[in-house]
Amino acid sequence: MAKNNVRRRPPAKKDREDLHLVVGGEARLLEFLVDTVPARYRNRVKAVLRDRQVTVDGKVVTRFDHPLRAGQQVRVRWEKIPFNRLYHGIQVVFEDRDLIVIDKPAGLLTVATETEKRRTAYSILSDYVKEQDPSARIFIVHRIDRETSGLLLFAKNEDIRDRIQETWMSTITERSYVAVVEGEVGQAEGVVTSWLTESSAFKVYSSQRAEQGKKAVTRYRVLRGNRDYSLLSLSLETGRKHQIRVHMQDIGHPVVGDKKYGAVSNPLRRLGLHARVLAFIHPVDGAPCRFESAIPRPFLRLFEGKVSSRSASPA
Repeated sequence: MAKNNVRRRPPAKKDREDLHLVVGGEARLLEFLVDTVPARYRNRVKAVLRDRQVTVDGKVVTRFDHPLRAGQQVRVRWEKIPFNRLYHGIQVVFEDRDLIVIDKPAGLLTVATETEKRRTAYSILSDYVKEQDPSARIFIVHRIDRETSGLLLFAKNEDIRDRIQETWMSTITERSYVAVVEGEVGQAEGVVTSWLTESSAFKVYSSQRAEQGKKAVTRYRVLRGNRDYSLLSLSLETGRKHQIRVHMQDIGHPVVGDKKYGAVSNPLRRLGLHARVLAFIHPVDGAPCRFESAIPRPFLRLFEGKVSSRSASPA
C-alpha cells in the first residue's frame, strides 16, 4: 500500500479539531476560508482544499473558486486522512482537482499500444474520473513499463500536464525504484553513467561515447542481498526509457525476469522492478508532495533467512 505526505509538518495536537463554519453571504470558498479561519491556519488553507479535507454541506470540495451562499455549512478537517481507493485493480493514492497519483500493478500498460487498446491504466482512470464528471479527462504525464509496478502521475488537464513536462527536472524532486537483480552486488552503492540509444527493434543499448545517445545516470544502494539475488534502491538523475534495466545489465546484475536485458532467472514470475517513491512540487500551489509505495512482499520473501551481513534496512 502506498503512503503519502503532502506538507511534511504535521499539525500540532491542539490544531487537530475540525473547524465548523457557517457562510454569512456570497463568497468564493478560498477567500472565505482565508478571511474566516484563525491566522495560524491561513498558510494551510490551499493544502487542505487540495487534499479533500474541506466539505460544503457535507460534500467534498477542492475548487478554490467554488461559490458559497449564505447559510451553507463549511467543515475543515485539519488532520490529513490518508486517501486510498481501489478502482478496478488500480490503487488511487492521491487525487485533487489537478492531479491523480496511482499505484499501478505489474502487467498493466500505462497507455494503449497498437496491439492492446482497452485495459490500460489510462483507460481505467478515464472511466474513474468520468464517473464523477462525464466531461472529465486525464492526461499522461510520464510512463512506467508494463511489467513495472508502482507510482504513476496523471494530470486532469492539458495545462497542468504541459507545465509539469516542461519543468520536469525542477518539478520532480525525487523518483526512486526498488529492484531485485541477479547475483550478489559487490559494491554497497554506486553510480552508473552511460549514453543510451534505441534500436529499430525497440531495444535500448548503452554506450560510453557521448555522441551515441542520451546521457543516463542511475544511483544504486544495496538494501539486502544473498548469493542469488540483491535488493537495490535506485534513484534516477535522468529518466530514459529502460534506463534501470539497461544499467543493471551493464554492471552484470540484470533485473530478475528481464530476459530482454540478460536475465536468466524469474523467481517472481514478473519483472523485479517497482516505482517506490515519487515526489514533486505541486504545479498549482507550490506545495511539496511526496508519495511512497511499499516494497512488494514477493521481493522481500527472496531475502527471508540468510542475507548479506552488509545489507541495509529497506525502510
